Amino acid sequence: MTIAVTFLPRTGPAPLPPVAFIGGGNMASAIIGGLIQQGTPADAFEVVEPFEEARTKLAQSFGIVAKAEAGEALSRCGVVVWAVKPQTFAEAARAVRDFAEDALHLSVAAGIPSGSIARWLGTERVVRAMPNTPALVGKGMTGLFARPGVESTDRSTVAKLLAPTGELIWVDAEPALDAVTAMSGSGPAYVFYFIEAMTEAGVEMGLTPDQAQRLAIGTFTGASALAHSATEPPSVLRERVTSKGGTTYAAITSLQQADVKAQFKTAIRAAQKRAAELGEEFGRD
Repeated sequence: MTIAVTFLPRTGPAPLPPVAFIGGGNMASAIIGGLIQQGTPADAFEVVEPFEEARTKLAQSFGIVAKAEAGEALSRCGVVVWAVKPQTFAEAARAVRDFAEDALHLSVAAGIPSGSIARWLGTERVVRAMPNTPALVGKGMTGLFARPGVESTDRSTVAKLLAPTGELIWVDAEPALDAVTAMSGSGPAYVFYFIEAMTEAGVEMGLTPDQAQRLAIGTFTGASALAHSATEPPSVLRERVTSKGGTTYAAITSLQQADVKAQFKTAIRAAQKRAAELGEEFGRD
């Protein structure tokens, strides 16, 4: 399958309609915090969060008084962001539906197909998003899919809303979000896994744990920045630091002999397959 994507740069601060968040956890807080830093006032948000500890944190961090249950206050919101656990989405939708009939709905809940969301909420103005955890520090990658009922102005609203979290990619076919999930949604764990391995190797070679971890993280940070700014593909960048007979050559040869690239690709495809399975599971009524 050919996947068509559109990369969007970050947008600057712009007015947004009042925004409701169903769920006030980490991802919701990342979006809210970024928008508040850009000048959006705290009273522009309505948050429904059943857990008292999370409501207290929202009040302390942003001055937002979150509600334990959905109510009439949601009716003023032009956008509803769904940041709930996938297994609770259908029940939450039943409680919110009557208060958000005319709203644009943005789901950051993993695995829930947009068709199920549209059916539960009775609207085609649904955008499904797959963010990743670096969004918490404004360095995220988010894949987005819009249903046919979403207009260009709605897409712009979503882009403004998510701008503080990092970069955005629109995909033309919803199954492509499974690939996004496998690559960038789960991807930070792959990076952390390799950082763990590099750190352990460094300690085994005589470095202190702090030294090894700083070297591992710094190397990933620097290499990622170089790859992001370079005009050449990563394969060329790799070849430039791989002199035949040198240390890098020895390491890359060892990885190739162990077929690490093929195994890594197989692992990513396993994540894609599981993402599709979860969509079928969570999308049922």
